[in-house]
Amino acid sequence: MRDDEFLAHVRDHGEYQDQDQAHTVTRAVLTVLAARVTADEAGDVAAQLPPPLDEPLRNGEGGERFDLGEFYRRVDAVLGPRPRTAEWDATAVLSTLPQAISSGAVRHLVTQLPDDFAPLFNRQA
Repeated sequence: MRDDEFLAHVRDHGEYQDQDQAHTVTRAVLTVLAARVTADEAGDVAAQLPPPLDEPLRNGEGGERFDLGEFYRRVDAVLGPRPRTAEWDATAVLSTLPQAISSGAVRHLVTQLPDDFAPLFNRQA
């Protein structure tokens, strides 16, 4: 999947105004995701995403332990005050990932996260 296709999916799912807003949200969510999973896992996902979408996943050490609530707080902190919620933003981006990366990569990614993350990827825990 090309970066513009990925961002179009995020834009449509998140009902954002344009590709720039979808890119900003995508970058924020992937940055926080990279902090939560191991660096190896983030690298595996990044390897399947087109530039520049892969960059946030390559720029962290990863492996921090935090729950879904903290994930949302961190997304909010990156994006600042906005009309959408971090849950909305996270769902728009993470539900697009299974369309862009292999099912095996999605499975590995989801297994590194607490069960309550699974619905964000349109998966059952």
